[in-house]
Amino acid sequence: MRPFAYTAAATAAEAVDALAAAGPQARLLAGGTTLYDLMKLEIETPPTVVDVHRVADLAGFDTSGERELVFGAGARMADVAEDGRLRRDYPALTESLWRAASQQLRNMATLGGNLLQRTRCPYFRGGEPFACNKRSPGSGCAAQEGLDRSHALFGGSESCIAVYPGDWATALIAFDAEVDVLGPGGARSLPLARLHREPGDTPQLEHTLEPGELITRIRVPVTPAGRGSAYLKIRDRESYAFALVSAAVALTLDDDGRVGDCRIAVGGVATRPWRVPAAEQALRGQPITEASAREAGEAAFADARPGRHNAFKIELGTRTVADAVHLAAGRAAG
Repeated sequence: MRPFAYTAAATAAEAVDALAAAGPQARLLAGGTTLYDLMKLEIETPPTVVDVHRVADLAGFDTSGERELVFGAGARMADVAEDGRLRRDYPALTESLWRAASQQLRNMATLGGNLLQRTRCPYFRGGEPFACNKRSPGSGCAAQEGLDRSHALFGGSESCIAVYPGDWATALIAFDAEVDVLGPGGARSLPLARLHREPGDTPQLEHTLEPGELITRIRVPVTPAGRGSAYLKIRDRESYAFALVSAAVALTLDDDGRVGDCRIAVGGVATRPWRVPAAEQALRGQPITEASAREAGEAAFADARPGRHNAFKIELGTRTVADAVHLAAGRAAG
């Protein structure tokens, strides 16, 4: 274990001040379920750790609002997944939480930390002798000519094809969520769709937060499509595994049974949370049938760029989207 300084913040403002004083290599500690792993692997070697897990103004959440749902970045995944209104009116959000990790981890992990978790690419986590531009910029990407079964079909570059691993963000992006952040320059808000970066030539830069900023809240606009929603996750084993493919679908049905509002996002297949407007457009205005659900799935993966070992994800993803459409439509029909 490398030595590091430790600071416990009582408020979000104190955390920002501590980060500013410690410099850009400092890291936040919330639930610790990602940071501890990365420190043990010596991927993260922060000189200072700023503990925010006792910051009360980050820990709450409110799903009773008429205009938006509000989640503190420090709220625990397990607590939010058990919320009664969320389970009834936004099943895709709760399913994306309770299908992630184990119950023990969900009891500790926070919503904000989950959004910023780093990739599970084995080349990133394996260390030398494997080249990884995320871990060591300019060293190369071993996955390009290696085992890429779990890697991205969308959003990759010559520098990196590592998949964004989270479930929560995949569901959130389908609901037009926004995040509030606080930093040395004050408070600001941005759409969740603008939080994560594609790798391009700088895969070590994974999000758009400025140095010293932290997420304080996640806000989700209230929508009737929430009740007709589903999050379907396909993985190598039943639990405690990351998605090979996942799909978040939210929709409404008109009086004649045709799709009105429609939101579709896919996970496990892209370098960031990935919404698929083409799939939404294919389904909008259509009745729910085997053919229309399949068409939405095919549209979602029409632009996929498979590698050497992950082309199977195209058909798997197509079926996953189609199945999620049927599940969401059944809930919408109520």
